[in-house]
Amino acid sequence: MERRNYSQVTEFILLGFSTIPSVQVFLFQIFLILYIGTVAGNLLLIVAVRSNHLLHNPMYIFLANLSFLDICFISFTIPKMLSNFFREKKTISYGGCLIQVYGFLVLGETECVLLAFMAYDRYVAISNPLRYNVIMKTTACVRMIGASWLTGGLVSSVDIYFVYQLRYCGDIVIEHFFCEAPSLMKLSCNDLSVINVVKLVGSAILLLVPLLCILYSYSHIILAILKIRTRRYKAFSTCISHLIIVILFYGTAIIMYMKPENSGYLSDKLIAVFYTTVTPMLNPIIYSFRNKDVQGAIVNLRRSVVTSKPHFICHWSGKIR
Repeated sequence: MERRNYSQVTEFILLGFSTIPSVQVFLFQIFLILYIGTVAGNLLLIVAVRSNHLLHNPMYIFLANLSFLDICFISFTIPKMLSNFFREKKTISYGGCLIQVYGFLVLGETECVLLAFMAYDRYVAISNPLRYNVIMKTTACVRMIGASWLTGGLVSSVDIYFVYQLRYCGDIVIEHFFCEAPSLMKLSCNDLSVINVVKLVGSAILLLVPLLCILYSYSHIILAILKIRTRRYKAFSTCISHLIIVILFYGTAIIMYMKPENSGYLSDKLIAVFYTTVTPMLNPIIYSFRNKDVQGAIVNLRRSVVTSKPHFICHWSGKIR
């Protein structure tokens, strides 16, 4: 088998899910609907939070940033996959592949840290409500969001450095629908012992440490709720949506990034579909269904759009006359 190094690799081939035309058309329709629905749902949540002054508090500022992350998250993978469904040669350039890997790592690792800060926000709100406005000021919230992005960017820079050092052998065919670090590592000719250690340490830092912080926060939240004699359900309902998202996101991410390297390609694809597509789509649905404040903001936003539309039409019809 001919050995190639990275300087000779100009593109990769993404196999995706299927080469059968009828199946590809079906999958294209499904993923297009999921993509449009995810972007629209998260955009609606961002606009609802921004347009309603009652939602201008840390909990919903975090939520709006989570929605922005999810839009970016799904946009790094699905559009390229959709375009490849109708291409005979499903390729991605070497540089484009690295950009996809880096962007995916930044967004995923930023979301890990952001979910931990969201858990801390709920912990302060329930365990120390009298000092909540003092501790969780807008400036503190902005700093936490900035720290999430900074941490994700710095750790991802280390990860992408090691991905860049990979050398490849034989045909450069990725058994996946997008470029992801574990898939590239399976193609590499390198001795992966050092990279695997770095991967394990990075996964522990960016997955397990925030997860432990979340579990610590929720253990105190549960203890605080048990001490409340009334309105226990209302207190916990503000946390359950975040807890569901944590379970969905962390469960699939830990399985993907901390599993053995010899796992099957099909399982990798199915797990990746879940945390790249399903979880970003469910986030606005879960928060909308379980949060009356968000539901009210969306209803008010819809009413404002409906009432402003006739005025907009009359304004322009008057100009045309």
